[in-house]
Amino acid sequence: MSGHSKWATIKRKKSATDAKRGKIFTKLIKELMIAARDGGGDSGSNPRLRQAIATAKAANMPNDNINRAIQKGTGELAGVTYNEFTYEGYGPGGVALFMEVLTDNKKRTVAEIRHLMNKYGGNLGENGSVAWMFEKMGQITVTANGYDEDTVFEEALEAGADDFSSTDGEFLITTSPSETVNVSDALISKGYKVTSSAVEMVPKNTMKVEGDDVKRLITLVEALEENEDIQNLYSNLDVDEKDL
Repeated sequence: MSGHSKWATIKRKKSATDAKRGKIFTKLIKELMIAARDGGGDSGSNPRLRQAIATAKAANMPNDNINRAIQKGTGELAGVTYNEFTYEGYGPGGVALFMEVLTDNKKRTVAEIRHLMNKYGGNLGENGSVAWMFEKMGQITVTANGYDEDTVFEEALEAGADDFSSTDGEFLITTSPSETVNVSDALISKGYKVTSSAVEMVPKNTMKVEGDDVKRLITLVEALEENEDIQNLYSNLDVDEKDL
């Protein structure tokens, strides 16, 4: 693996908390709308929409919510127009931060991001300043649930997975972006419980953070993730969970 499993674990725990607050649904709805707007409402011919639907279902989003979001994206229902941007920078300790944004007001969003970065010890950089540190990959999480690790590993590879790891009662399966939904569907058809399925920016290497920088960095990350325009936030952070 690329040394990212610890950060992936932290992200999943954070996502579980967000789901309880309903925040994750807001971000999933935006992705469904953008995917349907750009590629049409037929998931069979729109890979991005198919992935968005799979991610929404893994988060237990009701079908009615999914369908309404798609209809807003295609224009069948009235909805806000969102645009996609990415922002990059560094947090305390020199940790790389990569943000995927969906917003209806770019000026507002970049001003808010710059304010948060400056307030909590980060620096907003130019496009490309940290993107090279990440690689786009499919990330599928499966509940271990008493399954034999070797069997899951073999079936994941057979379905088209590129890599596999086990941590904290879960299996993390890595795929090429184009194969994410196919591998996820194959595992579901075999009876496995897929708890998340998404294409993410995975750090090629992680950076160890210790001492006061840990608290400052986590404060910055949490502040950025509270911003509803930031769809996804990726980092090359490596930190002992006891320090969180």
